[in-house]
Amino acid sequence: MSPLDIADPSILSRAADLYADPLSDKGLQRADGCGRLVLSGSENGTRIDDVFERSPIRIMFPRTGSRPVEEAVLINTGGGVAGGDRLECSVAVLPGASIAVTSQAAEKIYRALYEPALVVTRLKAQESAKLAWLPQETIVFNRARLHRTTEIDLFSGAEFLALEWLVLGRAAHGEVVVGGNITDSWRVKRDGRLIWADSFRITDEIFPHLNRRALLANCKAVATLTHFGPYLEKRLDFLREIIPSLGCSCAATLVSGLIVVRFAAEESSDLKLALRSFLEQFGPELGSGPFRVPKMWSC
Repeated sequence: MSPLDIADPSILSRAADLYADPLSDKGLQRADGCGRLVLSGSENGTRIDDVFERSPIRIMFPRTGSRPVEEAVLINTGGGVAGGDRLECSVAVLPGASIAVTSQAAEKIYRALYEPALVVTRLKAQESAKLAWLPQETIVFNRARLHRTTEIDLFSGAEFLALEWLVLGRAAHGEVVVGGNITDSWRVKRDGRLIWADSFRITDEIFPHLNRRALLANCKAVATLTHFGPYLEKRLDFLREIIPSLGCSCAATLVSGLIVVRFAAEESSDLKLALRSFLEQFGPELGSGPFRVPKMWSC
């Protein structure tokens, strides 16, 4: 830099602004991704009506031979989610259509200095539609900030299964999450009426107390699963019968015409085995459809 540049007051002020707040990540590059999928039923099975993608979100449809669409796979080409990122995904399943939606791999939420990552999922299942939302786990790194919202619109006659699960820290790295901010909210409507709302929230002040029995005890992996469809009381009885075989802490209830199941385990591997066993046993109880272990879980 020349002596004239150094003497320029504007240069000095810009340099001062650059270092004024070293713990701010507002100036970093952000991802603003979006994925939209609309499917309908046809004589030949489920048909893709509309697909919209905005980087870093991609939607793929793995098929075997000439079989109709059975599974959609979401891919985050960014390799993870950082503070300030905004990702939105919506899936609408019209009458007669059936689809399982999963993710290519576990989602990773990186450490954030200031802004939270915003993740919004919107799911809609109309009459006679079948929708299974079964992404792989979300791994929250130490000091990560995540605000995730799952909004669900259900219509009478639909069948629906949705799962979201969180893993605190990278077990393979021996990471212990001691701080951050996590908000995970659900809003479920039936025929336009709100029937269930739930929020899970952890802040910097709460993390030191998570090992208390009234909170997470020693569990580092938690999951929430919701189910909507016919014969709910019979299916709830079946769920309570298989829960002891899952090998993790688990409980199920029926509220406002919606089955809600909670899972918790000390290790993410134990939770994954429990969820796989759950789907392997519960899926056949629901008959034909997308309610099974996604193929991507085995890749």
